[in-house]
Amino acid sequence: MYIFPEELRKSYENLSIPMLVISPEEDGSFSPVIVSKGFLEFNALSMEDLKEYYGKDFNIGLYEKVHPDERSKLRIITIDFLNKRSKYDLTFRVRREDGYHLIHATGYWQTMEDGTELPFLVFADVHRHEERLVEIVQKYKLFQKDDFYTDALTNLPNVNYVNKHGYEKLEQIRSTEGTPVVLYIDIDSMQSYNRKYGIEKGDELLILLADVLSATFPHGLVARESSDYFAVMDKFYGQEDLEKRLDSINNKIKSRAYGTTTGINAGIYVCDKDVTMTEAVDHAIRANKLVGEDLNKFFKLYTTEDDTLYNNERYIIEHFQKAKEEGWIKVFYQCFLRVETGNGMGFEALARWIDPEKGMINPNDFIPALEKYHLMHELDLYIFETVCKEIKVRYEAGLPLLPVSVNFSRQDFDYIDVVDEINRLYDEYDISQYGINKGYFFIEITEQGMATATDNFHKQLAKIRENGYKLWVDDFGSGYSSLNVFSDFDIDLIKFDMNLLRNLDVHNGTNRVLIKAMIDMAHKLGIHTLCEGLETEDQRQFLLSSGCELAQGYLYHKPEGLDSIMARLDKDIQIPKWETEDERIQRDASLIVDLEHNEKMMDG
Repeated sequence: MYIFPEELRKSYENLSIPMLVISPEEDGSFSPVIVSKGFLEFNALSMEDLKEYYGKDFNIGLYEKVHPDERSKLRIITIDFLNKRSKYDLTFRVRREDGYHLIHATGYWQTMEDGTELPFLVFADVHRHEERLVEIVQKYKLFQKDDFYTDALTNLPNVNYVNKHGYEKLEQIRSTEGTPVVLYIDIDSMQSYNRKYGIEKGDELLILLADVLSATFPHGLVARESSDYFAVMDKFYGQEDLEKRLDSINNKIKSRAYGTTTGINAGIYVCDKDVTMTEAVDHAIRANKLVGEDLNKFFKLYTTEDDTLYNNERYIIEHFQKAKEEGWIKVFYQCFLRVETGNGMGFEALARWIDPEKGMINPNDFIPALEKYHLMHELDLYIFETVCKEIKVRYEAGLPLLPVSVNFSRQDFDYIDVVDEINRLYDEYDISQYGINKGYFFIEITEQGMATATDNFHKQLAKIRENGYKLWVDDFGSGYSSLNVFSDFDIDLIKFDMNLLRNLDVHNGTNRVLIKAMIDMAHKLGIHTLCEGLETEDQRQFLLSSGCELAQGYLYHKPEGLDSIMARLDKDIQIPKWETEDERIQRDASLIVDLEHNEKMMDG
């Protein structure tokens, strides 16, 4: 835990501003190292009360009085911020004696004199501020004071001005038979910019954006809402005109900024006739939150479908922890077969979310949402752990213990030490007692993920094979293909993307030539091959003639849960034929023999 110089510590603790300074613990948790006087008064607590309130677990105490509907959101955003992965500027409800109050919290990372970085959290009770402002209005008649309506940093109108006069701006545009448009704009990765170049340079970037927006929308209302978020209200002159302006803004920000920035994100709402100002801003905010990761698409136009998308995404994030605890997320197994013999060789473990309210939630919906909120490592470890748990069930039922492949996201390696975690689970469930070594598990990483590998990622991938696990490359040929994957990594198998097989005869059979060539190249390097998307006997015959060892698809097996497999076993329905471990080892070894033979032929 960081130790403040005594004088600095006292200064912080005597602040009337509600503030916490957090310090990371060795076990990965966080504890308050500074609690300001303002924070104690803010919560009506003494220091003794604070210790009792938070107890031994600060991470639980922080959320205890938060409204139940918002605890999950606050927990995710707070943990993300404390791990330096997101900005911290949000509102939530906290229980007080007179009911729930709306709290506005902001956070930033401060570099101390010795280079230590610590997170600072600052809180404001919006409810109390509103009461105080009413008192000022009534007593001192200062409602029109400029400072109340002006942002101190940029000199733009602030959120108070927007709330007071925003609707007037929309009505003014409508009165001239125009259509208003509302934009909600922020700087991409602002927190990273602040950490890299400092708060002062970050402020300069905010001022730059304020100036560029004001110049680009000279007749519009341009305001700084909060942090690095800006609102614009102006007349809509068509989508082409607006996109040109946004492109100009983005280019100016990237070219004029002190440091390197990826530019802006912009949510756009073209106002319907009867929409209120609050609804218009909310729609623009919604669109801003749905801006994709493609750097060429930094803006998004709001559509009514966005509400459904946003609500579905929110449901997923808010119910993710419960879905794991209640077992709504299950492992479905899909077998891959040996093309030559037709026997099962192993399974891929796939995540399926069967929700009591929404039914089956498509992986194409919940996986992107979890990636967006940096929760994929929790899902992937949950799947790996479930596979470990179910080995015992399969073993006791007399089912063959075939190898299992488990997918891990590229993102996982930035948040956890993947190998340490899967080693922990392997030991925790004593997998070796079933006669299974770590080579039983195939760790799948997409080729796209490998294409963006950092040095740390390289090291972790190397640890996978060093610890005895197999390393597979998934979705090879999906549009990100690079031969560097063969030279940069030691891998055991490549899985060809299913679209290659499904479009086998497109463009005069180009994919037939490509698949055959890639299989030959992989085998010459001693790398095994598997093709996804097997749906017809003609496709199987092609893979057989091309020398592909394994295939996966609906022709052979559809994904199913262990309970379905067990149900068939209970009804004495014959289980398909699997190859034995000895057969698998022999066939894997045959590739190495062929490789050594080819090398001798070349040397000879």
